[in-house]
Formats: sequence, C-alpha cells, structure tokens
Amino acid sequence: MNTVTTTAPALEAHGVRRAFGAVQAVVNASLSVEPGSVTALIGPNGCGKTTLMLMLAGLLQPDGGDVRVGGLSPITHPRAARTAVGWMPDVLGTWESLTCSETLVTFARAYGLSPADAEARAFSLLERVHLADLAAQPARVLSRGQKQRLSLARALVNNPPVLILDEPASGLDPRSRVELRDLVRELGAEGKAVLVSSHVLAELDEMVDDAIFMSKGVTLGEAADAEVARARTRWRLVAVEGDLAAALAKAYRDFTMEEVPQGTAAVVSVSGDADAATLVAALVGEGIMVARIAPVGSALEQAYLTMETERR
Repeated sequence: MNTVTTTAPALEAHGVRRAFGAVQAVVNASLSVEPGSVTALIGPNGCGKTTLMLMLAGLLQPDGGDVRVGGLSPITHPRAARTAVGWMPDVLGTWESLTCSETLVTFARAYGLSPADAEARAFSLLERVHLADLAAQPARVLSRGQKQRLSLARALVNNPPVLILDEPASGLDPRSRVELRDLVRELGAEGKAVLVSSHVLAELDEMVDDAIFMSKGVTLGEAADAEVARARTRWRLVAVEGDLAAALAKAYRDFTMEEVPQGTAAVVSVSGDADAATLVAALVGEGIMVARIAPVGSALEQAYLTMETERR
C-alpha cells in the first residue's frame, strides 16, 4: 500500500492549469507548503483560488502541470494522496437530516475507522470546534457559522497531515474567528501543513507563516513575496509632543522615513521588534516622549492593495 512520504514538501504544485470550456480558470500556478506551516492563498474573487484548491485536494484533475501530496500524485496514487488531505469547502455540503455526530461518524467510517473509534473521533472533534452541545442536532438547524465549524471538524476526521481550507471564517462571529485562528495555529504546531484561503487579510496576517498571491489564474511568486516583506517593515510612530522629524534625523540617521512626518506622527521603516526598540531608545534620548509604535495595519492587506489589479 502506498504511503505519504515525509521527505517531500507536504503539498506542492508546479505549472498547474485548468480550463472550463473557453474559460481558463487557472493559467499557471505553483506553490509549496511545508509540514508544520500555515500558508495563505490570497487573491480576488474569480482569480482561480478555489479551482486550484480542488486540484490540490485531488477532487479536480489538472489539464496540465503537476500536483503532489507528500510526494505522491493524486492522479497516479489517488487513494493515498486524497487520504492525506483534509478538505474544507467554503460551503458545507451534507445531509441535512443527519446530526452533527452522525455526519462525522459517517465520514470516519468511510475512512475505515471502527464504529467505536468513529464515535470517539466524532466526540473529540465536536468538542474541539465547540459543537459538543449540538452533537444530537440535525445539520439543518445549524447557523452558517456552526456549519463552518462542523465542516472544519469533518476535514479533520481522518487526522490528515495536510489541510486545505477555503474561506473557513465565512459566517463566523468574532469569538469564533479568534478560536478558528488559534485552532489553525495549533494544527500547524502539531505538524500539519495548512493552506487557507480568506478575504479577511488582517486575520490571516496573525494566522499564517507565508502567503501565496494569485491574480488572473497565476501565482505571483517572488514579486509578491517582496511586497509582503516591504509591507512588514512599515511602522507608525506617534509621539506626545516635540519635533519628531528633527529627532528622527538626528537620533537615527540610517533610518528610512516612509512618509514625511506630520507633526508628532511618522511612518518609518522598521525591520522588527529589536529595531523598533532601538529607535524608541534613541528618540527618548533626544527628549521625545514616544506614545506608541506599531506595524501599519496588515502586511498582507498592504501587499494585496499594492499588487491587486482585478476587481471581480
């Protein structure tokens, strides 16, 4: 029986393309996701993200290029590759009459778990996604957010090393969004490779280790990486009073000002926490009372707005 290897990237694609008739949904997509990492897939509506995810999950065959899950192709080794992937679509598709517990047990049994193990797995997952109190309720009574949590549990039912999540936060309330973010980070820390698509870029920024941008069916590669890296250096500095521009010029001559300081506020280029601390110490030495210094919004959002040319 084929097994997923541990030496190859957990999930990868090279030059993948897919058309639906005259519509070229994915033109040229390449990516790599390592075990224990969380990677964002970002792009406007209609850019090909979901089509690419379906191909990575082994649910749609590419017209060209190559997809690998742990080194195995979903085409030549479909059972092993697909068993290694947990797929969460943007909309839960299930039998409305089945309860939450029955839904998970059904899928666990399909993956070969014994009845007792399937029951135990379903209970454990419902607790993890905070649906244990709804275990006996049919899926039709669930809210949109509750269905999303059940969908995530279903993606985890076979304990796969790779997770592909399409808009997992859609319909979630603020508390559930925070819990989802923490859960995704936990899954990465457990060694799973997670690829997640979302339009809520500020939340993704706190969740992911890396990001892949798509536009018009093409993954953008190094140009996008450079934009994200640049966006992560932009920090806003606010002082209580004083000539901030003069103090910056005197205290930190090698420091780059991203924008001309406006009174007691400035946007500066900071490479990280240590650099920020050095700057603050230098300004305090010049008599400037620093009120706050922090990154300017979401780096992923800034990079996306810089590169994005489509509106769908």
